[in-house]
Amino acid sequence: MNHLMVIFLKFGICLIAFGIGLDWFFEAEWTHILWFSGVTTIISYIVGDRILLERIGNRNSLIADFLLSYMIVWLFGSVLLENYLQIGWASIISASIITAGEIFVHRMLLRSTQAEKSDRRNPTKNFSYAMEAAEENEPFKEK
Repeated sequence: MNHLMVIFLKFGICLIAFGIGLDWFFEAEWTHILWFSGVTTIISYIVGDRILLERIGNRNSLIADFLLSYMIVWLFGSVLLENYLQIGWASIISASIITAGEIFVHRMLLRSTQAEKSDRRNPTKNFSYAMEAAEENEPFKEK
């Protein structure tokens, strides 16, 4: 699977999620939305998709992605936004939308990794081995 395509897809999902969670409800600036999307995309891809998805499975990886995106918005939001209630709701809304989008991203990644693994496990069986036949020589046994 093309990893760059997955990163752009995740970035688009994050832009939509933060656009809804931060801009529609709380009128955040677009620079904040772009930064949140970029940071969440990079961290979520490295931690959630490359490390955790193969090790702990789809469902647990989705939970980890939800918590990760929630914590990123909470940490950066505490610096950039004014009200903690605003930060909390923006985190919940954005993390929920991101997790819904991650379901499709994980399906794509799992499907492509299964295809790669099956290609590695079942290589072509056209090996060219030469066969050699000879007599056994036992040095201590006399004929």
